[in-house]
Amino acid sequence: MQTWRVGDVTITKVVELEATGGTKFILPEATREAALQIQWMYPHFMDEAGRLKMSIHALVIEAPGRRILVDTCLGNDKPRDIPGWSQRQGPFLRELAAAGFARETIDTVVCTHLHVDHVGWNTMLEDNRWAPTFPNARYLLGRTEFEYWRTQEVNKQARVVYADSVQPVFEAGLVDLVETNHRLCDEVTLTPTVGHTPGHVSVHISSRGAEALITGDFAHHPCQLAKPEWASTSDYDTAGAAKTRRDTLGRLANTPSLLIGTHFAGPTAGHVVRDGDAFRLEV
Repeated sequence: MQTWRVGDVTITKVVELEATGGTKFILPEATREAALQIQWMYPHFMDEAGRLKMSIHALVIEAPGRRILVDTCLGNDKPRDIPGWSQRQGPFLRELAAAGFARETIDTVVCTHLHVDHVGWNTMLEDNRWAPTFPNARYLLGRTEFEYWRTQEVNKQARVVYADSVQPVFEAGLVDLVETNHRLCDEVTLTPTVGHTPGHVSVHISSRGAEALITGDFAHHPCQLAKPEWASTSDYDTAGAAKTRRDTLGRLANTPSLLIGTHFAGPTAGHVVRDGDAFRLEV
């Protein structure tokens, strides 16, 4: 269990799934040959053969008087297009409780966006129906993001994800639709990082002069620091996503701010450093 301290705030990583290789479906330009040219990624973010290491995890933010869960991973029992993600029977809730965060103690759930691997544990199967996993939490969903996915008719899998992982918490009256710059408390604020999806947000933490940013999916992997132009196949706006990456990384570069990757494996967090006309992550 990894934790980071940002002033009076503690951030804890709870892993659902880690994998090495098999990432071409999400980052097709990050071939083994291309990844091996980014030598600083070894050994934390790729193996010796250039296969990328990635993680699906949630991050729990403990701010004074608050317990906030950022992104809820894949979930169990859910039919998905990707075999390793479908009908899972993983121990995520046990791991969360073992870290000291029983699901009933979470007061806020933030979804940086509404893709399949960020909303799964919003709900759990109870008596053959999808019930909110975190019954005492308010679920903060971006208004633009919510409206887009609620009316999405093209993508069949997106409709399935919305039906089992978003609609039930909305119908339970637990959802607050918020703007992309919503302030949760003195220490935690959403910040717009659109492009990957229409209403994508990252989570900014500031306390006692220290700062951190939780990425969401404006960057899936540290290779996109070295190659901000490398697009994800799930980017809604490829050019917009690349601009968001470059602009956001440029603001963080050579500052004390900590970057915490939502899908970064291994150390997961580090500092952005300028590297020629791009960036690298120092851990």
